[in-house]
Amino acid sequence: MVSILTLTGIGGAMALALLLTLVISPGFAELEDRAAEGYRARALTALAEFAAMTEAMAREQANAGPDRSMRASFAHALVYRRVPHGGWASQHATAKGAPGLVERQVGIALDRLNLEVLLRSGHSARFYLPVGRNVMAVALAENAEGNDYVAVVRRLTSDHLSSLLGRPVTISPAVPINFDMHKRARWIDIVVPIGGADGRPVAAARFEVSREVVLLGRRVLLLAAAASILLLVLLLLMLRRALGRFVLAPLDRVERHMQRVQASGALLPFEDGHSRCEEFSSLGGSFNAMLSQLKDLRERNEIQSFALGRSESAVAVLHNVRNALAPLATILSHGVGQGDTVRRDLVDRAFAELAQADVDPERRSKLIAFVITAFESEAKARDEVRRHLAVGRDAMRQTLEIIGAQQARAHERPALERCDISDIVARNAIIARYAQAVSVGFTVPAQPAYVVANRVILSQVVGNLLSNAVEAIVATGRGHGSITVDVASPSGGRLSVRIIDDGEGFEPAEARRLFQPGYSTRTGKSGGLGLHWCANSMAVMGGTLELRSAGRGTGAVAVLTLAADGELERRTELAA
Repeated sequence: MVSILTLTGIGGAMALALLLTLVISPGFAELEDRAAEGYRARALTALAEFAAMTEAMAREQANAGPDRSMRASFAHALVYRRVPHGGWASQHATAKGAPGLVERQVGIALDRLNLEVLLRSGHSARFYLPVGRNVMAVALAENAEGNDYVAVVRRLTSDHLSSLLGRPVTISPAVPINFDMHKRARWIDIVVPIGGADGRPVAAARFEVSREVVLLGRRVLLLAAAASILLLVLLLLMLRRALGRFVLAPLDRVERHMQRVQASGALLPFEDGHSRCEEFSSLGGSFNAMLSQLKDLRERNEIQSFALGRSESAVAVLHNVRNALAPLATILSHGVGQGDTVRRDLVDRAFAELAQADVDPERRSKLIAFVITAFESEAKARDEVRRHLAVGRDAMRQTLEIIGAQQARAHERPALERCDISDIVARNAIIARYAQAVSVGFTVPAQPAYVVANRVILSQVVGNLLSNAVEAIVATGRGHGSITVDVASPSGGRLSVRIIDDGEGFEPAEARRLFQPGYSTRTGKSGGLGLHWCANSMAVMGGTLELRSAGRGTGAVAVLTLAADGELERRTELAA
């Protein structure tokens, strides 16, 4: 699950970064282009203003006349006047002395200009003119009469443009092929054309503009992507921790508990005091309720199996007894149905005739033969009866042996061992707590107390008594109750355990009848075999079970008495 969420988060981060790139980058690129165009427009405006100022100076000088002195604003400008039928003469040279090299170069360049074409559309014109390594702003003007021409020339310097644009500017007399902006990694190269007399560029102004907008956009994009990824990673880590703590850890505890239940076979309830999740608490409660039901079903199954085994054992014993007694019944039936082998009246008559002296000898011999035959038949009958009685005696002895073996088996005692009654009570109390929808407070002994008993049978007896105590509390209708288990100190080699509840209780007169099969103090409850079985089981282990109550509504006390630890060795020594 965490891997799937991680892959989904990475995909979402990539999609977010792509979305930010598609949305933010074009906007910042457009802002950059606007800023570059603004710098370009400012440069063109600065060039136009510089030329326009020069033109204004030329008009002023043309209208002022040749005899008027130059103003202070012309100190950095060269002023030329057209000589009639000649070239251009520098007023600055006339005032200061012979013209310099630049003045001569400017004068030569002015001589090449066609004034009629330049001043065709008005009384003045402005343009830029390359002179050697310099670029000059040239303005031509004529006076109102049209008979005097003035040219004012001002040198265009990089410092002047730089101060106007706020960027370092380089003026190059070389004219580039194109004037497109060239974008580099961190800078934009801007080339602005400087127009000449015919409108074509005669020089170029170059400067660089930082790509701060795009760089800022990239930083914002990277920051947004990094922040989103970091936030996503943080959320995934928190989600993983939350899943591990609130989902995986409780599930792992449930799984380990189920493995312990599977390995041990003991239906121990699940207790998770660390989980704060209502769903897992509900799951634990449902699981414990299921274990409680399974425990009840197991105990019922054990009781039913015991009863069924006892019934089957009784049926088998009776079958064996019947088989053993069948020959005896046959012999008796044969003896009852068989008549006398010799008629006694005939024998008596034969003896009476033989006692007479006048009996014919032949007749006497026949009578003697008859009497002998009768006696022989009687002897055979006695032998047959004796043989049948021997068979019946064997059948009766076999029957008595079967019954004796069954009696010996019935009196066999279960294997006894050293048991901690406190631990058995605590385990069964945890299970009984979830048996009914009622709040029951348990107080169990904290110190171990060892008795001599069969651990499995004792656990079933204690569990049955605790379940009866919980049912007694439920029967009160209060919805809550308490069960206290205390262990008395061993006395006389015996140890007593009392299970005290504040349930519905019973009348003292019913105490003896509680252990009868089929009897129950609750009219709506069927069965009543639990206490009967518990009493017999305690007797088999050499212990006793007693129930006490002061009456209805006063609660009940179940007292278990068993041999204390050490009694087992004593019994073994006595038996030896």
